[in-house]
Amino acid sequence: MTASRTLVFDLDGTLVDTAPDLISALNFVLHREGLAPVPLARARNMIGAGARKLIERGLELEGRTMSVDDVNRLTRDFVEYYAAHIADESRPFEGLEAALDELEGQGFRFAVCTNKLEWLSKLLLDKLDLSKRFAAICGADTFGVSKPDPVILQQTLARAGTQLAGAIMVGDAGPDIGVARRAGIPVIGVEFGYTDVPIAELKPDRLIGHFRELPAAVNSLNGAATTS
Repeated sequence: MTASRTLVFDLDGTLVDTAPDLISALNFVLHREGLAPVPLARARNMIGAGARKLIERGLELEGRTMSVDDVNRLTRDFVEYYAAHIADESRPFEGLEAALDELEGQGFRFAVCTNKLEWLSKLLLDKLDLSKRFAAICGADTFGVSKPDPVILQQTLARAGTQLAGAIMVGDAGPDIGVARRAGIPVIGVEFGYTDVPIAELKPDRLIGHFRELPAAVNSLNGAATTS
């Protein structure tokens, strides 16, 4: 394991705009239960805590409660449908690859730490031809913990062959800010993601509204601006 400058990214709402396909899968399972679809604009901020929580939030909007077994069934159906349609409309946020190119040229490494299931995360990034960019892609099921538990971040970095020293978290919501704070590393918030609490109110160390701003934000935290 080596010390290196590493950026650890959240996935949904940070690297990739996955909302269209996630909400399509949600509406698929809601429709099968005879429930009305959830509008995309309303549902974007429900994303980020995993498939089961998304379904529970969708049911809450309809004033419905279901047994644990029924929610488990809906979650299985959701995952099956979503996996088959995972990149129908999901795309990287504008400017992502150019920012990664610039930062890679400065010697940074990249990893993904998400509350999405690992196999779905890898499938999505494979479909978008992004997997090769990341030294590790870890999800909520990889280590049995999810953000904001710092263990998932620590173990993601270990799997990437690096350490907390020199690492920076990049995310769009509370779990990303929380995991960085608990692990003791800086965090950059993105304003274009999915969160029910405005990201600025969560006070990340830096805030960006477009990926073109990422290299400058990273360098201002990392002390690399003078060497780039």
